Amino acid sequence: MIVVEKASELRNLLDLMTSDSSGIGFVPTMGALHIGHKSLIMKAKLENALVVTSIFVNPTQFNDKNDLLNYPRTPESDEKLLDEAGCDLLFRPTEREVYPDDQLLDIDFGPLERVMEGSYRPGHFRGVATVVYRLFKMVSPGKAYFGEKDFQQLAIIREMNRRMKTGVEIIGCPTLREEDGLAFSSRNIHLSLDERSGAGVIFSTLKWAAEALKSMDIKHAREKSIERIEAVANFKVQYLEFVEGDTLQPITSWKENARQRVCIAVITSRTRLIDNMAI
Repeated sequence: MIVVEKASELRNLLDLMTSDSSGIGFVPTMGALHIGHKSLIMKAKLENALVVTSIFVNPTQFNDKNDLLNYPRTPESDEKLLDEAGCDLLFRPTEREVYPDDQLLDIDFGPLERVMEGSYRPGHFRGVATVVYRLFKMVSPGKAYFGEKDFQQLAIIREMNRRMKTGVEIIGCPTLREEDGLAFSSRNIHLSLDERSGAGVIFSTLKWAAEALKSMDIKHAREKSIERIEAVANFKVQYLEFVEGDTLQPITSWKENARQRVCIAVITSRTRLIDNMAI
């Protein structure tokens, strides 16, 4: 695996390694890699001649400076995982490389960004859209791979991609989970032992809610779901929403064969966990 920090060097290498950018699979990350990331890279490896992974902790998507400072950074284990997954090229740009100026994308995502994550993290998705767009311009991939755990982020990236006409195919990949159902996340390391022991309640509650909604109204399904999760010490539900899968707008009732999801954010003593599930 080759490691580069400059976009110009990246571009030169890619031109030498392939004559067809449509054969480049790209997995953008912020590091602290886990098996969920590994699955994205392995899928990209199966579908593309060349796989590029980026590691860049993007400052423009953090509302809280302490959250940015405390974001886990594990460069040695990251490179080991990338090697094992078959990554061909690791792009590890500096902040100056990605942001030579202070300009962010001037896109209003409308209702898509004003619910759930967007309502609690103003400006977050503008930062996400900007960094993904800039990385796309540097890498010029044919396909880019993102996990469905960050479902709203995936929707924002799809919309950015459509508006900016990048030509990149966005591939959403299923959430990978630990044995008790907790979604793999870089933030899981911040859970205390007791919190980690009880964290499976998030997934079990999503499953329960998906079934309950077939025979219970949304108000009561939400209330019961929140009760189940907040029974775990230090767990506080920030939001739990039943939404339409494309627009992310709240639904009023469950409909069979509709693209609907239940989305959740849980605050613990030291971190914040998000998850979602089709219903």
